[in-house]
Amino acid sequence: MAASELYTKFARVWIPDPEEVWKSAELLKDYKPGDKVLLLRLEEGKDLEYRLDPKTKELPHLRNPDILVGENDLTALSYLHEPAVLHNLRVRFIDSKLIYTYCGIVLVAINPYEQLPIYGEDIINAYSGQNMGDMDPHIFAVAEEAYKQMARDERNQSIIVSGESGAGKTVSAKYAMRYFATVSGSASEANVEEKVLASNPIMESIGNAKTTRNDNSSRFGKYIEIGFDKRYRIIGANMRTYLLEKSRVVFQAEEERNYHIFYQLCASAKLPEFKMLRLGNANNFHYTKQGGSPVIEGVDDTKEMAHTRQACTLLGISESYQMGIFRILAGILHLGNVAFTSRDSDSCTIPPKHEPLSIFSDLMGVDYEEMCHWLCHRKLATATETYIKPISKLQATNARDALAKHIYAKLFSWIVDHVNQALHSAVKQHSFIGVLDIYGFETFEINSFEQFCINYANEKLQQQFNMHVFKLEQEEYMKEQIPWTLIDFYDNQPCINLIESKLGILDLLDEECKMPKGTDDTWAQKLYNTHLNKCALFEKPRLSNKAFIIQHFADKVEYQCEGFLEKNKDTVFEEQIKVLKSSKFKMLPELFQDDEKAISPTSATSSGRMPLTRIPAKPTKGRPGQAAKEHKKTVGHQFRNSLHLLMETLNATTPHYVRCIKPNDFKFPFTFDEKRAVQQLRACGVLETIRISAAGFPSRWTYQEFFSRYRVLMKQKDVLSDRKQTCKNVLEKLILDKDKYQFGKTKIFFRAGQVAYLEKLRADKLRAACIRIQKTIRGWLLRKKYLRMRKAAITVQRYVRGYQARCYTKFLRRTKAATIIQKYWRMYIVRRRYKIRRSATIVLQSYLRGYLARNRYRKMLREHKAVIIQKWVRGWLARTHYKKSMHAIIYLQCCFRRMMAKRELKKLKIEARSVERYKKLHIGMENKIMQLQRKVDEQNKDYKCLMEKLTNLEGIYNSETEKLRSDLERLQLSEEEAKIATGRVLSLQEEIAKLRKDLEQTQSEKKSIEERADRYKQETEQLVSNLKEENTLLKQEKEALNHLIVEQAKEMTETMEKKLVEETKQLELDLNDERLRYQNLLNEFSRLEERYDDLKEEMTLMVNVPKPGHKRTDSTHSSNESEYTFSSEIAETEDMPLRTEEPSEKKVPLDMSLFLKLQKRVTELEQEKQVMQDELDRKEEQMLRSKAKEEEKPQIRGAELEYESLKRQELESENKKLKNELNELRKALSEKSAPEVTAPGAPAYRVLMEQLTSVSEELDVRKEEVLILRSQLVSQKEAIQPKNTMTDSTILLEDVQKMKDKGEIAQAYIGLKETNRSPAMDCHELNEDGELWLVYEGLKQANRLLESQLQSQKRSHENEAEALRGEIQSLKEENNRQQQLLAQNLQLPPEARIEASLQHEITRLTNENLDLMEQLEKQDKTVRKLKKQLKVFAKKIGELEVGQMENISPGQIVDEPIRPVNIPRKEKDFQGMLDYKKEDEQKLVKNLILELKPRGVAVNLIPGLPAYILFMCVRHADYLNDDQKVRSLLTSTINSIKKVLKKRGDDFETVSFWLSNTCRFLHCLKQYSGEEGFMKHNTSRQNEHCLTNFDLAEYRQVLSDLAIQIYQQLVRVLENILQPMIVSGMLEHETIQGVSGVKPTGLRKRTSSIADEGTYTLDSILRQLNSFHSVLCQHGMDPELIKQVVKQMFYIVGAVTLNNLLLRKDMCSWSKGMQIRYNVSQLEEWLRDKNLMTSGAKETLEPLIQAAQLLQVKKKTDDDAEAICSMCSALTTAQIVKVLNLYTPVNEFEERVSVSFIRTIQMRLRDRKDSPQLLMDAKHIFPVTFPFNPSSLALETIQIPASLGLGFISRV
Repeated sequence: MAASELYTKFARVWIPDPEEVWKSAELLKDYKPGDKVLLLRLEEGKDLEYRLDPKTKELPHLRNPDILVGENDLTALSYLHEPAVLHNLRVRFIDSKLIYTYCGIVLVAINPYEQLPIYGEDIINAYSGQNMGDMDPHIFAVAEEAYKQMARDERNQSIIVSGESGAGKTVSAKYAMRYFATVSGSASEANVEEKVLASNPIMESIGNAKTTRNDNSSRFGKYIEIGFDKRYRIIGANMRTYLLEKSRVVFQAEEERNYHIFYQLCASAKLPEFKMLRLGNANNFHYTKQGGSPVIEGVDDTKEMAHTRQACTLLGISESYQMGIFRILAGILHLGNVAFTSRDSDSCTIPPKHEPLSIFSDLMGVDYEEMCHWLCHRKLATATETYIKPISKLQATNARDALAKHIYAKLFSWIVDHVNQALHSAVKQHSFIGVLDIYGFETFEINSFEQFCINYANEKLQQQFNMHVFKLEQEEYMKEQIPWTLIDFYDNQPCINLIESKLGILDLLDEECKMPKGTDDTWAQKLYNTHLNKCALFEKPRLSNKAFIIQHFADKVEYQCEGFLEKNKDTVFEEQIKVLKSSKFKMLPELFQDDEKAISPTSATSSGRMPLTRIPAKPTKGRPGQAAKEHKKTVGHQFRNSLHLLMETLNATTPHYVRCIKPNDFKFPFTFDEKRAVQQLRACGVLETIRISAAGFPSRWTYQEFFSRYRVLMKQKDVLSDRKQTCKNVLEKLILDKDKYQFGKTKIFFRAGQVAYLEKLRADKLRAACIRIQKTIRGWLLRKKYLRMRKAAITVQRYVRGYQARCYTKFLRRTKAATIIQKYWRMYIVRRRYKIRRSATIVLQSYLRGYLARNRYRKMLREHKAVIIQKWVRGWLARTHYKKSMHAIIYLQCCFRRMMAKRELKKLKIEARSVERYKKLHIGMENKIMQLQRKVDEQNKDYKCLMEKLTNLEGIYNSETEKLRSDLERLQLSEEEAKIATGRVLSLQEEIAKLRKDLEQTQSEKKSIEERADRYKQETEQLVSNLKEENTLLKQEKEALNHLIVEQAKEMTETMEKKLVEETKQLELDLNDERLRYQNLLNEFSRLEERYDDLKEEMTLMVNVPKPGHKRTDSTHSSNESEYTFSSEIAETEDMPLRTEEPSEKKVPLDMSLFLKLQKRVTELEQEKQVMQDELDRKEEQMLRSKAKEEEKPQIRGAELEYESLKRQELESENKKLKNELNELRKALSEKSAPEVTAPGAPAYRVLMEQLTSVSEELDVRKEEVLILRSQLVSQKEAIQPKNTMTDSTILLEDVQKMKDKGEIAQAYIGLKETNRSPAMDCHELNEDGELWLVYEGLKQANRLLESQLQSQKRSHENEAEALRGEIQSLKEENNRQQQLLAQNLQLPPEARIEASLQHEITRLTNENLDLMEQLEKQDKTVRKLKKQLKVFAKKIGELEVGQMENISPGQIVDEPIRPVNIPRKEKDFQGMLDYKKEDEQKLVKNLILELKPRGVAVNLIPGLPAYILFMCVRHADYLNDDQKVRSLLTSTINSIKKVLKKRGDDFETVSFWLSNTCRFLHCLKQYSGEEGFMKHNTSRQNEHCLTNFDLAEYRQVLSDLAIQIYQQLVRVLENILQPMIVSGMLEHETIQGVSGVKPTGLRKRTSSIADEGTYTLDSILRQLNSFHSVLCQHGMDPELIKQVVKQMFYIVGAVTLNNLLLRKDMCSWSKGMQIRYNVSQLEEWLRDKNLMTSGAKETLEPLIQAAQLLQVKKKTDDDAEAICSMCSALTTAQIVKVLNLYTPVNEFEERVSVSFIRTIQMRLRDRKDSPQLLMDAKHIFPVTFPFNPSSLALETIQIPASLGLGFISRV
């Protein structure tokens, strides 16, 4: 393909940049061959001219399409080069927060410098069992691949973790080891996996230190082999270490620390056990203060020390050895403080009594003087003599430091050996997985011997890595049958030869070390002479003669020669070692033993490997020649040998590579420094892997995936039925150069860049299709717009024309209207003129007539006024007198009332000042309102009175007016007389003037009175209105207060209701949590029980002979199931005492209060037993005395009969009394044992009670037989006697029967008398002798005797009841104490609460178990005695009956016709029961449980038939009162069901069948238990079938626990069946074809989403769900239980799907969200079809639904963020952010989620309180309940089919 086709306008390229390493740019015009300059535009918008290299003319690297950016595997990139790799890692690390990326077979891990929630146990479970390519990159995926390949290929594996210091190597190795420990478990009870993990804290403390690059840098390399057995479980481990950095013990650079253990010791110096070490602050010691940074931020050295000691204890290092280690470490610190003083240039000395040396000598147990001497001197040995030579201060200091380093190295090796001993296993190792945590390539400003060894090791590892990558590529090509061409890759063998070959650097270094006067300078000259200009990889620096340069695979490194010889020789003075070997401290000489003795048991494994951290020293005693030779081995020589051994191990295993990258040097979280990253990528071989891949065919597609992806580039005619041929035809058309691709057997291989080219063609085709779609849609839109405009124009025209027509019509209408207006206007003017004239005429007439009328009126008025004047004058005179009197009276009243009001006002003012008044006013508000109301009523009454007065005044006024009228008439008469007497006119006129004045005065007074009346009326009305207003205000206040009270009550009610609802919900949650916790404990117990059985079977198989012994449970606090499982064996015989295992019980403290109460109760029972015994003895003596008296008086027949009857009555009463006492004893035992139903002794109590019940029933039967026999004898006598003899006897019977309170006694006497009477005897004769009177007197005496006995019995019962009440009170107190304890426990945190409750329950049950077992032994003895006594009494009763028969005379016997006595039995209807023989029990269990096939039973017979059969058998055993049979049957049933489930526990039908039958059996036990709560729905016939003798509530609990275990097993079976289907069917399979595309993948191929043969689809899941549902229904499982099963299935589907979605970046796309929503809708449709929408199953899918919606919603603006936060309520914040980070567009038209948007989401969700856990717990099982579901099936109608083979069972 020509470059012109790729380097076109808008193509994106990478160009070098000094700051960012690589920058992205865009071409502004097409590239043409021959162009020297490219016009580019950078991302920030700046234009640039990029000049091509004139020599190479290489074009810049092309950038991958955005769709490929962020891929999980770097080899999936189309363009494989350095900038593409760097950019992909940066996008994943910064944008998506993903730290792991595949690069072919390498896992690249970038240190985030932040704790991430991706290493929990849920993540481990998610990766367990998955293919490496099916999940997102993770260290767990690499560990799983290694574990899987080990099991599949049976080949040892290795995980090689490398990287710079601080890149996270140690953490990665630790997580890999944790994965193996979690997934595999251990093969023994020693918890080897915990020990393997516990070795990490120890090795970190003694081998890790803080450096400038890392706070926890490993300063040694280690290779840990984790051993597995044949079942691939961890059995042990072995550790090998490499090149400990000993120089750090004596020297640290700035801002660095010594090894952690020294600072941990100093931080813990104040502990009592460390005071002998005489330590202090780390700054007080020379070896810990040089770096100047003794504290690491965020690290507590004291806590770390505790963790280290805990790990040592776990690994079996005893406290004494730990203190020995700490003594040696403290001695090293004190040795570093030893100071030397110079005497001269060649000698030095230590100050006398030097404290640091003295402390060192004490700790090490060596002689102070001897140590002081050899620190300042050395011994020189020649062939003939030995010299002791002083040394200088510098030499002494170096020797001191060398000794300290040597001691630490030996201690390090000793600890490693002991760790290996602890991890060693005696079981043979089948395979192993090695984890290599080794230093990466290092280059510093000053590089010395350590860096040289490290880089040497990395050269060897890189060579092995390159060969492995090359081999895998070759195998892949050969597998696909592609022509193989040799790929040229970098081979670093020349560099390795330069270092390790003959006359190589190490060889010359060892040779120089052997020279007496060898120095670093002479060695450097040898290097120059040997290798300079002869080896291209060796160079000499220009400005130095003491350094050399080696061209490593990663970079050039300059090494300084200074110190090489000293570090290689690692010289230690032999005399100092001898002093240490002579130490009194036993542990110290162990460090310096010979190599043979120092080898740990685990260091010489089956492969013969030896420890690799041996430090040479001067030879000790032994073979001088060999020892000296061994000690002359240099560090370099040892390192080379150990490295060769390591390479042999790695080459013999399958390697897996983890390359750790350090993103920045400042430890900033999620900060990416491109320069540092590129350096490490080059150094760790990632880019070399890329280069090897790019040299061949890096991109690989299966034919189906290629067809699905590039189907758009094909025409319909190109598509053939053969996908392979179709792909070949299309590729030949698309890519003309055939060298760019190759066709394999199953895949198409592409060279680099070809997939990008195909993606470009696909994008162009899609873009062209989009343009065509846009063109069509735009044309359609414009045409619609034109049609709308045309329609609008027509509409406008229509409206305009209509408007014009309406205007013309309006004009015509207006013209006609104007004519009409003119007509009416003219008429109006004429009519108005006429009206004006007419009105003027009328006005004139009116004025004239008015004038005449007014004159006439004035005359009449004048006369009328004269009359009025007279009237008013007279009235005024009367009113004046009245007013004066009234005014005086009112004035007096006002004065008095004012005086009283002032007094009242004063009182009110005083009262108003007090607080109590307000209270009284407030309290008596309603009373005040009533008073005011009454006051208003009184004022209204006053007002009515005033109105009446006014009415009276008005009447008076009217009367006065009449009088005036009469006066006026008289005046008129007088006026007539005045006309006659004109002389008197003047005088009359004067009188009139006076009267006018009086009238005016009267009128003014009247006005004032009216004004006063109006004013009073207004004041009254004002007062009334004020009172009404006040009343209204008071009413409003009252209403407001009432409303407030109502609102408060309502609020309080609502608050209480809310609290009640919340508390109810909380209690429900707590109940579900407790139920879940209980069921989990039950599950754990079941698992431990199975494990115990497995171990037992294994032991049986190993020994082949079962060892004698008794069975026992796993622990003293095991479940009820184990107790009932073995109870039948314990209680097989009555006399066998119950025993428990003493060792386990002695460990538990006794509850003394409970012990004393039980002891007291036992004493009371013994006393009651003694009373009963005494009573029986007394009765027996009375019987004997009465018998003796009878023998003394044989002549008196009547008295004899009387005594016989009395004896019989006494015996019967004694029997009744014994029966009552036994019942009381049984009741007392029941009440005592009721609180401890779950105690192991409860079955024995039941045995005791059942035995007592059976004895009492036997007595009843015997009594019934005696009565029947008596009745038979009576009937025989009556048949023989003549009829006339019955008259007097009838009278006698009537007389006797009048004694009602003697009932039973009288009848017994009459029966006996009739029986003993001879046939010839007459009643009259008997009566003559006084026999009847004697009998009557005897009966009265017996009555009195019985009454006294009843009184004494009543008193004893009352005493016993009082004792029982006291016992009940004590039990209540105990209950209160338990409740208080429970309340205290509830205040504790959940973990502590559980531990406290369990510990208390264990203690209580154990104490009760101990005491009750002792009590039961005593009760057994008591019962046996009572049974013997009852037998004796029964025997005596029989003897008495025989004696009575013997008392009959022989003549009587001869005379009586003897008839055979037939004793009838009462027939009872025992339907609905099944009878079987005891020996057939095993056969019954075998045929009905063990060998039953569920498929045949479910199809042909009624559901739950085995449960009904078993219950009917239990009913019959209950009817027979056979407790042993009931217990044996139930125990056998439970154990057999367990055996079946253990044998066929992976069969869904079997587990479902027995879950259904167990639940039905449980429901039957409840339904027929006789409890009212369970008998509501029963028929009368079913209620007759209830159990009568046994309370099986405890067995119901056992069956409930068994049902829970079966349900949990059913869920596990469901999960195992559904697990392989879920991911494929819900995520990978395309239910809607063509919606989601297939992106290119890398080396790690994922499971194909195309439906191949054998691939699970959604239909597969639905079919499986249908199968499950049909089986559950066929087996007759309860509907509620089916709903719970379906809910659990849907939860598993949702949780597994969501977890895989969160761990798979390729699944987080818009199209996949649509697929998921469609699949979920299909599941919901299935629920609707099955009527299971109310089961809660849909709610379990809510997190998955919201995740699918999150993939599809818009993700840009703040409104989108708000919508997402409100929508995703079922998802946690971590899950939402994870989905957004993983969201990956499948097509170029989709957009990625911006980082700012994710930050917005995080800010909005920061207040949400949810779990930080990322994944859902797919193993979670909802707590199951078994609601009571009674059966309507009648037991008597059940038929047993012959196919079950139960012919030995008979229906009863």
